[in-house]
Amino acid sequence: MQKLSPADIPRLSPSDVRSADAHPVSVIVHNVRSIYNVGSMFRTADGGRVEHMYLTGYTGTPDHKDLHKTALGAQDVVPWSSHENAHDVVHELRDRGYTIGVLEITDEPTHPAETPPSAFPLAVVVGNEVTGVDDDLVSAADLALEVPQYGMKHSLNVGVAFGIALSHLIRRYRQLNDLPDQAGPITTRTELPDPSADGT
Repeated sequence: MQKLSPADIPRLSPSDVRSADAHPVSVIVHNVRSIYNVGSMFRTADGGRVEHMYLTGYTGTPDHKDLHKTALGAQDVVPWSSHENAHDVVHELRDRGYTIGVLEITDEPTHPAETPPSAFPLAVVVGNEVTGVDDDLVSAADLALEVPQYGMKHSLNVGVAFGIALSHLIRRYRQLNDLPDQAGPITTRTELPDPSADGT
């Protein structure tokens, strides 16, 4: 085993990322207070090659220069838009055939690695660092995604929780569609199936 140098790590160029198929997962980041957490989520979203990030409520945008400190350029390749009302985004995505998931602790948890095939395309709502996802958005969701925890604390940093959940979701989608999920060049230019082409 040998650590790879940055030059040896296979990756897409910014132009290739913009033209590559995205996984059928979008993210609604609602009322996240820390611009550094938002930047971190941009970087994670790039790693998962998500479709779109919807920044709602008072969530900061890439127009804030401090976001760049943690996004590290991901804000330039991940599609995003800013919206005042998260419910409007939820309704629009549901009308387009998306399942609405919330990253939250509820009485009906679903492990992200066990997301049902029918949930894709999926829009994941991520909420505030202290209060989580708003109750009315939880009520509007189709499923709740929960990262299991085994210690004293009942919550994770929002950026950390998002990273864990997204990793499971992308791997789940790729396994359901017989796509390779190991690291390396085999994953860099995969043609992704159209989730609306069949009933899964």
